[in-house]
Amino acid sequence: MHEDERAPYDPMPHGPPEVGLGPWQGPWPEGDQWDADLLRDGDRRNVVDRYRYWTLASIVADLDTRRHGFHVAIENWQHDFNIGTIVRTANAFLAAEVHIVGNRRWNRRGAMVTDRYQHVRHHPDAAALASYLRSLDEPVRLLGIDNLPGSLHLETMELPQRVCFLFGQEGPGLSESAREVCDGTFSIAQFGSTRSINASSAAAIAMHSWVRAYADLAGDDAWRG
Repeated sequence: MHEDERAPYDPMPHGPPEVGLGPWQGPWPEGDQWDADLLRDGDRRNVVDRYRYWTLASIVADLDTRRHGFHVAIENWQHDFNIGTIVRTANAFLAAEVHIVGNRRWNRRGAMVTDRYQHVRHHPDAAALASYLRSLDEPVRLLGIDNLPGSLHLETMELPQRVCFLFGQEGPGLSESAREVCDGTFSIAQFGSTRSINASSAAAIAMHSWVRAYADLAGDDAWRG
């Protein structure tokens, strides 16, 4: 690769010319978490350093020991291109699960393969999602985001620690059936001329609001580069 070229999977345009590390140097480490192919050939995946050379299953298992208490759900009636980006953000903020409501197939391109590390469930409709969340050992409240009369304000409301954020399609917002099964709705303050913001942007704002309220920011789990 030419020194001015970037790896096509590299999301860091100002970092090293290549993502990750080459083949392991020296005696191989021992343990079930290590992937022999990656140790031999190098690990060029977009993962944090703590997971370099680990198997996919080992990474997911470790993430499962410290996932956060929020879920994210997206209605998928028109194969919304935002879904992949929302999944990627959910992985970054370590969501418990991501839920696809409606069509099972979704555009994975924006996820940048982060869906491999994230538990993604499918539900045929919002009622099925609500039923699943309420059946968990610790029930999860379902909050939709929409600019509706009576919606709480995200900036001043007290977020539940066990919550699922439900987002509608880009444009029409939450479907009527989704609104009916939500435990409540909230809106995000805006100050410009448009009446709505991009669905993936709204999802990132909601997830980060939960992180600010509940995540342990003092330990080693918060990766900042």
